[in-house]
Amino acid sequence: MSRGSSHRVVMIVDDGSNPFELGIATELFGLRRPELDRAWYEFALCAAEPSVVMHGGMFTMSGVAALDAVALADTVIVPNRPDPETGAAPEVVAAVRAAGERGARLVSFCTGAFVLAEAGVLDGRRASTHWQWAAAFRARYPAVLLEPDVLYVEDGNVFTAAGSAAALDLGLHLIRLDHGAEIANAVSRRLVFAAHREGGQRQFVRRPVAAVPDVSLGPVLEWARARLDTPLTVADLAARAAVSAATLHRRFQAELGSTPLAWLTGERVALACRLIERGELRLARVAAASGLGTASNLRVLMRRQTGLTPTAYRRKFAT
Repeated sequence: MSRGSSHRVVMIVDDGSNPFELGIATELFGLRRPELDRAWYEFALCAAEPSVVMHGGMFTMSGVAALDAVALADTVIVPNRPDPETGAAPEVVAAVRAAGERGARLVSFCTGAFVLAEAGVLDGRRASTHWQWAAAFRARYPAVLLEPDVLYVEDGNVFTAAGSAAALDLGLHLIRLDHGAEIANAVSRRLVFAAHREGGQRQFVRRPVAAVPDVSLGPVLEWARARLDTPLTVADLAARAAVSAATLHRRFQAELGSTPLAWLTGERVALACRLIERGELRLARVAAASGLGTASNLRVLMRRQTGLTPTAYRRKFAT
């Protein structure tokens, strides 16, 4: 997305929709952000009916756009429901199907994946939904490649998030794809939210309550972030945390749903992206400053984590 053009995001609201996800979409895509010095999203809510009763009858929403707003959207966020097996309104399903056919970006939060599947846009694709509904989803839509234990999934132009809070992770991922890591980080700071959790992290970590709480990983993470240009190893992180490598690995899995090495690589790639966005042209310099070693390694890891080569990333996001 360029600085001078806006991207239209339309969220469909249906009977029983959850206000939490609606609030997330409004916060991320609907609020004006003049401090970012660029065109932001054009955001609208729409519904098939003039008034919509929200989840649990908490309130009734009216005054939103008609459903034909979907036809003008670049990104369509589909509704979710507390009981997804009841299905969405037929006209909503038809609008989502038509949006997919013309190539719009389709997004679901939590049980919104049922709406995408009902519209037929998930057949043969990877997707995620809330772990509590995974079995019911698989039984109803066997043609979908469900990944039930991740935060969010990206498959072409279709993006699906797991539980409600994972909607924030997916929303920030979309902002990162549209505007780059620097802008996504700025938005996350505004939200006082973690800047980046990879979609492949686990939704739910079963962790017994310890008699004495573990020391937070926060200090060792900050220590490592300040030294990404040095040859850090998992052993170095463990030594800093004063634990064994095996204990560090368990704590990373419990607190972050990731391994120490995967976290370290993700942080280094994120730093490399920021350096490129700020105008650093020398790939060897970016690789050295981010601890990725060589320009060749930088290319491989950036493409794996962002889907773009350093050159393509620079064209899209560099200031």
